[in-house]
Parts: sequence; structure tokens; C-alpha cells
Amino acid sequence: MSPHVLILGGTTEARELAASLAARSDVRVTTSLAGRVSRPGTLDGDVRIGGFGGAEGLAAWLRDHRVDAMVDATHPFAAGITANAARAAAVTGVPAVVLRRPGWKAAPGDRWHEAVSLSDAAALLPSLGRRVLLTTGRLGLAAFAHLRDHRFVIRSVEPPAPPLPPDVAVLLARGPFTVEGETLLLREHRIDVLVTKDSGGAATAAKLTAARERGLPVVVVRRPPVPEGLTTVPDVAGVLARLGLGPR
Repeated sequence: MSPHVLILGGTTEARELAASLAARSDVRVTTSLAGRVSRPGTLDGDVRIGGFGGAEGLAAWLRDHRVDAMVDATHPFAAGITANAARAAAVTGVPAVVLRRPGWKAAPGDRWHEAVSLSDAAALLPSLGRRVLLTTGRLGLAAFAHLRDHRFVIRSVEPPAPPLPPDVAVLLARGPFTVEGETLLLREHRIDVLVTKDSGGAATAAKLTAARERGLPVVVVRRPPVPEGLTTVPDVAGVLARLGLGPR
């Protein structure tokens, strides 16, 4: 029987990896999605949707479905899922690798302020600006709900989960975005500070360029660390190499 690879998905890189593995005859692939996005799009290979029930449930699924290798290709800020993957890999002995696109790097002219959490980012805002473009996703926005003197434009793929700040405009949109479009958004809403997570990748990086060109401060929430025992690779080629799968 061909080796079975489980991808913990939800990112562009997960989709690319699934397509690469599904095109091969020497491996079978299953992608697992948490089910938080209502329209996840088409994926190559087998797909399962929903949680596992913690690390123990994931470990049981790995055993029951005879998984030979696991790839965590979830969002860089999905710390809970990654922690469960690390524990499940440890108790089952299933080899695991983390696929994470590289984070963003500040460029000359950037006015970045690093934060370790959303609460830390919220604490920085009173000294930086009052009209905020918030692009940290739909969850965790309660960290900003106490800021009553700020005007927030919240952009996310899905409707944001309450509680929210009192003065809010919600934009539902999915990248990729352009510098021209981001510049127009900043200008139309008179944004004077941007808050983002360090998601990395090109699809949503245009806002950083637009903010730099307009001289705006940017609060960048740092990624949580990857648990010990997991190896991180930056791309699909790195995963294939770790799995011992050469090009086809």
C-alpha cells in the first residue's frame, strides 16, 4: 500500500502540497480542514473537515488511518493545532514536518512596531493613531473592544466574531491584494495605523508596501513559536525532501 500522508491544511501552501502529492502514484494524501471557512475551495486528494478532538483524537486518527507522515500546513498563528500535531506525532511516532512560508521582513522606510499578541497590539494603538485598518483575521478581536476612541476598519475573509470595538466598518475580502488597491483603501478610510499578523507570503503583503509609501506605522504581531520536536520547512519542495519523495 502506498504511504499515507496527512496534511493539516487551510493555506495556499497546503493546497499546493496536496496537488503535488495527489499527482503521484506512489503516495496517497488526505487534507484535513478545520471547517472555519465556509467555502474552502477544491482540493486534490481526499479531504476531511472538522476537528479531531485534541491531540489524543488526532493520534487515534493517525493510527486508525495508518498515516505514515503528517504535514502541518496550517496558518502560522494556528498555535493550538500545531501543538496538538506535535503531541500526536510524539505519542504515535508518526514523522511530522511543519510547512510555514517565511515571515515578512521590514524594508527601508517601514515604521514597524512589533507585538507579541493582539492584546499587546491593542496597547500600542493609542500612541500611534486613531483610524485603524485591522487585518488580523476574524477571531480574537475582543482584544480591541475596549478602544472607544478609535475607528476600526476590519478586513477578513469571514464575518468577524464579536465582541468588537464600538466604532467598526467590516470589509469582507480575500487576497491577493494590489498596492494600488491597498493605497486606495488607506486613503478612502483615512487610515493612520495598520495592524496585521506576520502571516508572510505575497497575497496580503501589498498593504505593507502601501503603508510604507504613505509613511504609516504598522503594528506587526509576531508568530507563536513552533513546538520543540517539529522541523519547519519553507516550501513544498522542502516537504517533499523531508518525506523522501523526489521529483516526478
